[in-house]
Amino acid sequence: MITVFGEGRGFRVVWLLEEMGLPYRLRPVDLLVGVENDPVFLAINPAGFIPALQDGDVTLVESIAIMEYLMARHGPTPLAPEPRDPAFAAYQQFLHLGEAGLAASMYFVVVSRNLAPEAERRNWGARKALEVFESRLGLVTRQLASSPYLAGEAFTAADISVTYALEFAQRAGGYSLGGVEQAYVARTTGRDAYRRAMDVCQATKAWAEAAKAAAR
Repeated sequence: MITVFGEGRGFRVVWLLEEMGLPYRLRPVDLLVGVENDPVFLAINPAGFIPALQDGDVTLVESIAIMEYLMARHGPTPLAPEPRDPAFAAYQQFLHLGEAGLAASMYFVVVSRNLAPEAERRNWGARKALEVFESRLGLVTRQLASSPYLAGEAFTAADISVTYALEFAQRAGGYSLGGVEQAYVARTTGRDAYRRAMDVCQATKAWAEAAKAAAR
């Protein structure tokens, strides 16, 4: 049985598993309580961050690496275009940009605005991280001007990666997406597998509902 440890970026993994129709279980990890109080999880990932994955004897961390592993090990799947597919280059770019360029940058904006002392909440590092996020978001916007999904006409794992980042920016960073990005998120989150993943990830679902209520 595949086990996913933790929500957060683990939502990407759960969504992918639902798209692929693979059996799995979600094992919650409460970061607010503190991973130091969760020795079972620390034995899986001594670095103490989520998500992590166990698949038989395999243990992995990092959401994008986990996604690539699952598609390679349990595929093939149309969620990952073959290397000779014309869509492959864009798929690879946006699969990784969703974390390295978007979610990781916004994370530093969010923690600065919410956890730093008041005088440091808009520090140089946070401002620079926001600039990085916005420059990478421009690549997404430009790509969506010519295709409904980031690798072309078909939904792929790259869309899971980037959709998570855009929703994170909205919910945690209070970031306002443009019309193109909003329409894109509506397309990707309208999928049955997304809705099933939200029903499994109850903490994520509650967070999304709270963020939506706060924005009204």
